[in-house]
Amino acid sequence: MNESRTERVLQNLESQGLSQMLVCDPMSIWYLTGYYTEPYERFLGLLVACDAERRPRTVMFCNRLFPDATGAAQRLVTFDDTEDPVPLVAAELDAAAPLGVDKKLVANWLLPLMDARAASGFRLGSWAVDATRSVKDAREQELMRQASLTNDRAMAWLAAQVREGVTEHQIASGLLGEYRRLGAQGHSFSPIVSFGANAADPHHEPDDTVFHKGDMVLFDVGCKQDAYCSDMTRTFFTATPTARQLEVYETVRRANEAAEAIVRPGVTFAQIDLTARRIIEDAGFGPYFTHRLGHQIGLEDHEPGDVSATHDEPVRAGQCFSIEPGVYLPGEVGVRIEDLVIVTEDGCEVLNHYSHEATVLEV
Repeated sequence: MNESRTERVLQNLESQGLSQMLVCDPMSIWYLTGYYTEPYERFLGLLVACDAERRPRTVMFCNRLFPDATGAAQRLVTFDDTEDPVPLVAAELDAAAPLGVDKKLVANWLLPLMDARAASGFRLGSWAVDATRSVKDAREQELMRQASLTNDRAMAWLAAQVREGVTEHQIASGLLGEYRRLGAQGHSFSPIVSFGANAADPHHEPDDTVFHKGDMVLFDVGCKQDAYCSDMTRTFFTATPTARQLEVYETVRRANEAAEAIVRPGVTFAQIDLTARRIIEDAGFGPYFTHRLGHQIGLEDHEPGDVSATHDEPVRAGQCFSIEPGVYLPGEVGVRIEDLVIVTEDGCEVLNHYSHEATVLEV
């Protein structure tokens, strides 16, 4: 059990008027305890609570089919497939107090707990864990740097795969092997490889589209290395760009770099988004920037807390998120440039070092 992380969760719960929470997200359980298993349809839960003396109390609930969780929490409660875990959980709760539940607790278990009156009320408590995970400690920050360094190296490999006749799917399929060669364990999300007008679809899935010299090429890729994720997008030319293509590219590049330049504690996520968005709007491409500026990232590629015009929370040192403006002209061209940043005490550290400059690949 990571005591400092648990204490932060309890502090966050207290600010919500809660003294107990049932954590069911396997990744959050790993974050707090170092224990990971994928429960599928079976119940897995971690109770984080305070005892009568306001001291932390943790209880892990595990099916006996799961790997041994001894030591993951102060108390371990096990059960098998013939037992109903709901009464076992209810027995550990303070029925006179409300219970915080996380977003991964499915109705199959939540509704029976409610029917059993296991707590005086049930509230969404995910923020208590999400806000704790949002601020990365020094070790987490270093793991994020290393994952992004691997992604930088993989981008160079991707650029070298572009040749006449290759398909999007062929390049995307080869990336996993390169990640593993570089020391990563897998993808942090399904890679996006887009040729030509396909790049105007922000979430295009690689298909059998064949590359032809002159197509613009977009790669949005990320790896998972030592549990932490990377994510980066670069867009390339494969022939001398037209004035229109270059105008779109330079607009997106300026938006990316301007947003990164203002990141520091106290600046709001909305201000960061609007900084990039205004540059794109002033260039006349506002209707074609169709998504938020970014998302937080860590143990998962997309974590709660987006970089959007409606998120007025100020950023905090240790948070890590993407800056990924884009312009998508349907049937014509799509450009996105994405980096990850870690907020420092007086600015931010950009984790990606692969160039933003307009680059024409030799194919």
